[in-house]
Amino acid sequence: MRDLNKKIAHVEMPENMRRLSINDEGYPIPWFVPYVNGKPEFRGMDGEKFKTAIRLKRCWMCGQPTGVHLCFAIGPMCMITRTIAEPPSHYRCLRAAVEMCPFLTQPKMRRNEKDHPGGHIAGHGIMRNPGVTALWITREYKMFRPPNGGVLFELGAPERIEFYAEGRPATRAEILHSIETGLPLLQKIAADEGPDAEAALAKSIAKGMTLVPAEERVA
Repeated sequence: MRDLNKKIAHVEMPENMRRLSINDEGYPIPWFVPYVNGKPEFRGMDGEKFKTAIRLKRCWMCGQPTGVHLCFAIGPMCMITRTIAEPPSHYRCLRAAVEMCPFLTQPKMRRNEKDHPGGHIAGHGIMRNPGVTALWITREYKMFRPPNGGVLFELGAPERIEFYAEGRPATRAEILHSIETGLPLLQKIAADEGPDAEAALAKSIAKGMTLVPAEERVA
């Protein structure tokens, strides 16, 4: 087994994630990651594992059975829409991920689209680095099929939400900045769909803003 990259050697990995393979750069390879020409493709997701995660209730990160509590790693825009395109994981797995994943710990990092493996994105994909990741802990979710096909997950009521940026608890200012810079993307989509969509979005924004913690309560 390879050693972890020095940048993440301090992270306490849960037992389930210790079973994962380590790539050449010293980062754990999440269970959902597909292999292309024998190499892990972190930008994609394995379609068969997607089905398995739903059918057998497996953690998206480690592949082991989930329990009563389910955790989703979402950007603030998903907090507004309460939808995401990925199945849930263990809280401990995602808690470690927000400290290890280069994309989540480096707000200025952009998605590398060169030679991207492709694949259908359900709903409206917002291809940006939000800078802040929310861990949404719930007991339930619902699956539905958006008009453009695929599957999306509607998040159940949260029992707890934690916000992270750069691998540490996010500040209220960072959370608000991520929301403010992402809202124009949602507003454009709603404007293209018409007045009803705009009205629905306005309600979702108001509801989502109630979840932003006061500074002293940022987890």
